[in-house]
Amino acid sequence: MTSSTSKPVTLEGSCHCQRVKFSVDSYTPYPYMICHCHADTKTAGVFNCNIMGEYSTFKIKQGQEFVKVYQAKLTDTESGANEKSSTKLSNHKRHFCSECASYLWAYNDEYAQWVYPFASAIDTPLPKPDEYNHIMTDFKLNHIEIPTGDNIHAYPRYPQGSIEEWHKKHELYGTYSMKK
Repeated sequence: MTSSTSKPVTLEGSCHCQRVKFSVDSYTPYPYMICHCHADTKTAGVFNCNIMGEYSTFKIKQGQEFVKVYQAKLTDTESGANEKSSTKLSNHKRHFCSECASYLWAYNDEYAQWVYPFASAIDTPLPKPDEYNHIMTDFKLNHIEIPTGDNIHAYPRYPQGSIEEWHKKHELYGTYSMKK
């Protein structure tokens, strides 16, 4: 599918207590990448997944006052292992509801055009991918087993390619539409 025929889907999301509601347009709504990094596992649990949306379309529709941000110390992240400063924060900002603690979305200044909603915060039915990529498996909890199968891939760190590139490679970029 070419970009001229690609269409985003509007995703609606919320926290568990419904105090925070948001929407975002996404060309890349397939929740295929499961992260096992320490920060995501500690803040959101195992087998968590972010998808990607267009930041320019992101709207907090309700509950801005309940949204809080967590930034891990860079030294406490896998990418900051060589960081000298013990106070420098990661650019990756995880947004939560201050009432129910639901992880809602992430934002990183280095990728300002994107926002990364947590797949479980999305209320819109998401498409089921034909494959799953488990990433940062060098950091998974010792009691977690990565499933095996032809459609499951494991990467010790980040794999080559972006979420957008994965969707384009699989001819899924801008192809998802809600069935009525």
